[in-house]
Amino acid sequence: MNNPHLHLLLNHVPTIGTVIAFGLLLLSFMRRDNGLKRVSLEVFFVVALLTLPAYLSGVGTEFTFESYPDISKETIVRHHDAALVASMFMLLTGVLSWLALWQWRRLDRPRNGALALVLLASAVTLVLMGRAANIGGEIRHPEILPPDTPAAVVAPGWLTAQAIRDVVNGATWVWPTNEVLHFIGLWLLFGIVLLVNLRLLGLMKGIPFAAIHRLLPWAMLGLVVNTLTGMGFLIAAPSQYVENISFFWKIGLLLIAGLNLLYVTALDGPWRVQANQDAPVLQKTFAVAALGLWVGVMYFGRMLPFIGNAF
Repeated sequence: MNNPHLHLLLNHVPTIGTVIAFGLLLLSFMRRDNGLKRVSLEVFFVVALLTLPAYLSGVGTEFTFESYPDISKETIVRHHDAALVASMFMLLTGVLSWLALWQWRRLDRPRNGALALVLLASAVTLVLMGRAANIGGEIRHPEILPPDTPAAVVAPGWLTAQAIRDVVNGATWVWPTNEVLHFIGLWLLFGIVLLVNLRLLGLMKGIPFAAIHRLLPWAMLGLVVNTLTGMGFLIAAPSQYVENISFFWKIGLLLIAGLNLLYVTALDGPWRVQANQDAPVLQKTFAVAALGLWVGVMYFGRMLPFIGNAF
């Protein structure tokens, strides 16, 4: 399976997933069903995670299609720029959904303001994802265009792949600064994840899980920093990553490990662990798996130059 195969497999997930989650959220408001609201927030978070490989494989596909003379390069660039903006809003929607779940867990009730933000962000995301999907269809299906459609023109902008590439590669301080932020975000994320899962494994037994739970937004902040800086690296130097087996392993493990943040936030099991109380065996098993996955993410990230071809 190469990047085009992977992109064909995943490129509809952000669009269709957003439609499903948005529909569930609207239905939950109509029915005043809190359970359905939680499900919609969880679906948004999962879709946001899956948006990462959909976008990354799209960058790899663009890199592959550069050698195809019968494909409009301008349309590909327009699709990439549209997908970049849509992916940013999808990630924002996922983070807002997770924060709403985190608040809900701590307050034991939904916050209308948080849900309104999710609804607004998801509505914008839905429009942007539809636009990106439509432009993507034009790449290999010109028959969907009206007759006498003018040739595609790439419009300049600050939130485009070329603009990001110019910034990251144009100044000597930007790439190393991104590296520093990437490692800070990684250790912030892993440090909180380590504390949370060690509590489930029986360490710091005198502290209830609810107290450790307060730290989770810092882990989410670390994940956001890592995602944004990582996307900057990929856009600036796609050849270092899109055919790098170590990078594929890193992203694959990241997707599974990211579900650990949803597990310790939304599910009741960890929350019920009180002071001086052991977590059940199943939760300890999940904690060990989560730590192993995050270590795997760091390992394959460090192995990019050695197992893969980065740098």
